[in-house]
Amino acid sequence: MTIKVLLADDQMLLRSAFRILVDSEPDMEVVGEASDGAQAYELTRTTGADVVLMDIRMPGTDGLAATRMISQDPELTHVKVVILTTFEVDDYVVQSLRAGASGFLGKGAEPDDMLGAIRIAAAGEALLSPVATKGLIVKFLAQGGSSDDEDTPVGRGAERLATLTGREREVLVLVAGGLSNDEIAERLEVSPLTVKTHVNRAMAKLGARDRAQLVVIAYESGLVRPRVQ
Repeated sequence: MTIKVLLADDQMLLRSAFRILVDSEPDMEVVGEASDGAQAYELTRTTGADVVLMDIRMPGTDGLAATRMISQDPELTHVKVVILTTFEVDDYVVQSLRAGASGFLGKGAEPDDMLGAIRIAAAGEALLSPVATKGLIVKFLAQGGSSDDEDTPVGRGAERLATLTGREREVLVLVAGGLSNDEIAERLEVSPLTVKTHVNRAMAKLGARDRAQLVVIAYESGLVRPRVQ
């Protein structure tokens, strides 16, 4: 199955470089390029993109607004947005995750890391740049208050934390710790398929699009708290 990728960046040279990289892979193709968020949203709707590589800062409609538009469109529930940013730990990135982004990646990432990120996002199986993601959550989300009153998937999800079963909460804590399904399965002495079922049920109950939002919900709800350094 070919992963359809949309490139959204106001720098044409970067888009050209990303296109060459993505199109060189047999399992993915670039289906469109956008220079601002509004165009990115429209092309996401018309090209059938699976993954959007979204620059966080663009003129006009920025990456944050475009991400929110995509995540709130009921016809685009399958689309994963990966935020591209110069600084991986950025309050603006937090807002993007809250708005529905699946994760983020630094623009200075190695080519193989970027290609891997696209595949990971398309599969919805893991966080992108997990070390930086944990640092971001600890620095901004856990210390910056909750978004329960925000009209976002994360805010709405945090309010429904009580709907989880005991096992689902346990799995959510481990997901927030950055563990993969296989690692969680080993920890709980169950099968990876069972873990995947619990993760999927937790996402459905919390209104989360993917694991990245599960992690944010776990921290913002207070279910998981950052370790004091």
